[in-house]
Amino acid sequence: AVQGAGAGALRGAAEGRRSFKKTVEGLVGGGVSLHAKHVLVRVDFNVPVDKKDGHITDDTRVRAALPTINFLRDHGAKTILASHFGRPKGKVNDAMRMAPVAARLGELMGSSVPALTDCIGPEVESHLSSMNSGDVVMLENVRFHPEEERNDPAFAAQLAKMASIYVNDAFGTAHRAHASTEGVAHHVEHKVCGYLMEKELRYLGSAVDAPKRPLAAVIGGAKVSTKITVIESLLDKCDVVVLGGGMIFTFFKAQGLPVGASLVEDDFLDMAKALMAKAEEKGVKLLLPSDVVAAASFAADAEHRTVPSGAIPDGWLGLDIGPDATAAFGEELRACSTVVWNGPMGVFEWDKFSHGTVGVARTLAEVTSAGGCSIIGGGDSVAAVEKAGLAESMSHISTGGGASLEMLEGKVLPGVAALDEA
Repeated sequence: AVQGAGAGALRGAAEGRRSFKKTVEGLVGGGVSLHAKHVLVRVDFNVPVDKKDGHITDDTRVRAALPTINFLRDHGAKTILASHFGRPKGKVNDAMRMAPVAARLGELMGSSVPALTDCIGPEVESHLSSMNSGDVVMLENVRFHPEEERNDPAFAAQLAKMASIYVNDAFGTAHRAHASTEGVAHHVEHKVCGYLMEKELRYLGSAVDAPKRPLAAVIGGAKVSTKITVIESLLDKCDVVVLGGGMIFTFFKAQGLPVGASLVEDDFLDMAKALMAKAEEKGVKLLLPSDVVAAASFAADAEHRTVPSGAIPDGWLGLDIGPDATAAFGEELRACSTVVWNGPMGVFEWDKFSHGTVGVARTLAEVTSAGGCSIIGGGDSVAAVEKAGLAESMSHISTGGGASLEMLEGKVLPGVAALDEA
């Protein structure tokens, strides 16, 4: 389990200010008993499943919640788990019920976890009333109710009706102001974060608030439009910003370089120029790859060759950063004490175009082993690190893609802001 700092205080970050949130461990340390109390826990059990038979293909998110759940059980709480699963759009969808996740959780815990058929209402209240200390129950998918995503106060009040304590351990949804992530906090006496949330805030908070320098950010992904605000924010915080993935071709075109048939967002050429100018003005190293792996078509088995960044042939498209760029990026990153990574360097799902991404993953593993801090900011970067077999070599792998990006931007996350100050 991730242990709380001091009396459960932790450092987060919100718009450059230090923020301390109370943890479940800090709550108990402060004299609040959990014994026989109903505790509502927002977890993120939105796990990937096989579309054919519905079995869970990766239970990482379920395992990640165990430290908090076990802490509550050990302290005699009556633990009520709430989560969403998939996008049912406010309607009951049998393929998105929580029962399979509850079954897997029960296997991991070695005891049964009942899955209820709704998350509010008389039947739910009846079951919760009959719980014993140490019991754990799984509510039905909160997004079966349209009021969840609307953060409806009456729905939030019903969710929290039986609980006096709320624990948010779902960092992946903390950037959403939904009933189960933000609304319920207004209807309980104590609202605190669990171990997983604490760890996320501690790592990501320190990265933007008080990093060990030099601080570098590696930003990849297909489109610059989805990463503009985070790049702009990171230029205010970082010593080095490394760019890769499909977004680089918008920057190349903005510099007047040929990009062939590569992905380019013409509407963002001026923004790319502005970001490059801002980096120069602030003395931040903004690194673009010196070479790329270009392909004759967008296909896993396409004819491909490594070319300088300014020499992509007509009709060809860049699908990965090249070996020279991978080596140069590695040299810069190894000189840094903290590295945050969000987004792959190329189409890493295809082996021929995965070398840049795997190269960055290996570099971050070296940063970690040298005593530095490596933070993987959710999304495809997590899959890339796992594909490279290097997940265990990272300081922290975030469970939230959108949430981690927003936190790196310095935004206040509604699900975090709703929690008690330590």
